[in-house]
Amino acid sequence: MNHRLVIALPLAALLSLPAVAQTTTTTQTQAAATSTAATDTATGKAPLTQPSREGFWGRINPFARKKYVQRQTEPIRDRVNELDELTSANSKQIKDVDSRAQAGIKLASDKADQADQHAVDAGSKATAAQQSAQQATTRVQNVETVVSNIDQYKAQNQTEIRFRPGQTVLSKNAKDALDQMATSVKGQRGYIFEVQGFSSGSGQAAITASQKMAESVVRYLVLTHDIPVYRIYLVGMGNAPAPSDDAKAKRVAGGRVEISLLKNDLEQLSASNAAPAMSADQPQQPK
Repeated sequence: MNHRLVIALPLAALLSLPAVAQTTTTTQTQAAATSTAATDTATGKAPLTQPSREGFWGRINPFARKKYVQRQTEPIRDRVNELDELTSANSKQIKDVDSRAQAGIKLASDKADQADQHAVDAGSKATAAQQSAQQATTRVQNVETVVSNIDQYKAQNQTEIRFRPGQTVLSKNAKDALDQMATSVKGQRGYIFEVQGFSSGSGQAAITASQKMAESVVRYLVLTHDIPVYRIYLVGMGNAPAPSDDAKAKRVAGGRVEISLLKNDLEQLSASNAAPAMSADQPQQPK
């Protein structure tokens, strides 16, 4: 009998070693899993473990006391409170991120509106600059045209005054014709009067007579209408034949004076320069 006990005890010890090793391994595995789960949770704490078997009834005790129930549910209440706090904190963070995002969007929108306004202003200034450049180019072209034609005078108006033989006094009709021509150039520039006197007869006497008749016309223009003398060109033609549409020139009896009003492009240049200045001085209408 003793011999059997001696043999059975070592065998039982050998058989219990694998069970102990398996229990240790299981315990270590559970500890590692608990540590890994703790790092993966939102609170950073290890997850709740299942309650161990207690007493005769185990986990379900129909006769459990209030303290026992509180002790079992206290970890759950703590985790629920922590989850509520985490939820509130996350909500605040979400609202903060949303408000900052909305502020950033509004700022970007304001910057975009400012950039659009600056682009519109730049476009308006560019258009104004282009118009100014076009006006300057037009004025330069006008100036070039006027300068090239500054010595080119064109006939604008012409009249003829008749005199009786030996007469140099202007008649009322002659004065009216001269008044009309002088009034048309009042305040203007770039004009001249060409006064040519013609007289019947021959030789120096005819030239002298035509000169006196032309001088009477010039005197009236200068004294009555303040026409500058340098704008009047006088010449006594004597008994030179008057131009005619016929093949032969006709001579006129008595005396006569031809007055021609000649103009160049200087007045046109003055008008073109005054137009941009008037448009620039005019106040802009409010938009």
